[in-house]
Amino acid sequence: MFYWFYRHLDINLFQYISIRAGIAFFLAFIFTMVLMPKFLQWAKSKKASQPIYDLAPDSHQLKVGTPTMGGLVFVFSTLIAILLTAKLNNIYVIGGILTILLFSLIGIKDDLSKISSNKNSDGLSAKMKMLFQIISSLVVIGVLFYAGHPTELYVPFYKYPLFDMGYGSILFWVLVMVAATNAVNLTDGLDGLATVPSIMAFFSLSLLVYITGHAIISSYLLLPNIQYTGELSIVGSAFMGSLIAFLWFNSHPAQVFMGDTGSLAIGGLLGYMAIVAKSEILLLAIGFIFVLEAVSVILQVGSYKYRKKRIFLMAPIHHHFEKKGWLENKIIVRFWIIAFMTNLLALISLKIR
Repeated sequence: MFYWFYRHLDINLFQYISIRAGIAFFLAFIFTMVLMPKFLQWAKSKKASQPIYDLAPDSHQLKVGTPTMGGLVFVFSTLIAILLTAKLNNIYVIGGILTILLFSLIGIKDDLSKISSNKNSDGLSAKMKMLFQIISSLVVIGVLFYAGHPTELYVPFYKYPLFDMGYGSILFWVLVMVAATNAVNLTDGLDGLATVPSIMAFFSLSLLVYITGHAIISSYLLLPNIQYTGELSIVGSAFMGSLIAFLWFNSHPAQVFMGDTGSLAIGGLLGYMAIVAKSEILLLAIGFIFVLEAVSVILQVGSYKYRKKRIFLMAPIHHHFEKKGWLENKIIVRFWIIAFMTNLLALISLKIR
């Protein structure tokens, strides 16, 4: 809409990505703040709450009855903000919208399965969820290939492409998107734990896609310059705005959970934005908390399968600290601090050659 004002009403201000990204941020924030109370009222009337995992720490029983699927609100708010502010003929924006839609639909299906069961928190089977994630990733990656997105691999601290992955980039990008979406999903276990690191990651990646699409800044920082990627920063900015509003309701003690509807959409878009910005490896630092949570599960499962011994008291690792007696708020804030530091390090690396 705002780009239409620029094109047809000669309002020059709206040509700038930074202005439209700021507008998208505040629109998504306002939409989420307005719609969430209405959603909570509806969810409570329908008893749309997720059953608590049987093996979760005892303190989680206090969360029984908390509405889930709050991700539905901030995903909807994000999409509306994007439609109002971004250039919808931009292939990277189209890919971003497609990513949000496809991964949130998987989450909706999973959340509805959990809610309807009323007895267990399993939802979709792991195989079915993985299959849907791979198919969704392939669809989005098909958009990138159609756009002729570069297939070179870049690594931090080295300003030249390591090598051209060619068609191998398809498998690599699928891995990035599927890994990212599952990592965020595993992190979403405490009030606000996944929300703030996601906000920080979207800030870093929005900055990266903007730089990648800006010829002068990317040249100064010796980073790849890919035309039209800057518009994707509007998508990341909109998601940041909606998540900050969601945090108002999701902070401890949470009034609502995002559910898989939110966490899968967040993870999918983080992976997509990292691919567009040629920062797939740097995503390990940007999303370090998500990586930590995912790796803790992999190590726990692998150790128990082959050694019949557990490394952690419980996985993901935030449950380990709960079992050790840490208060939930302490775990959450400390993880936020780690996320802030690793994102800062990721951004500092842009200038280091």
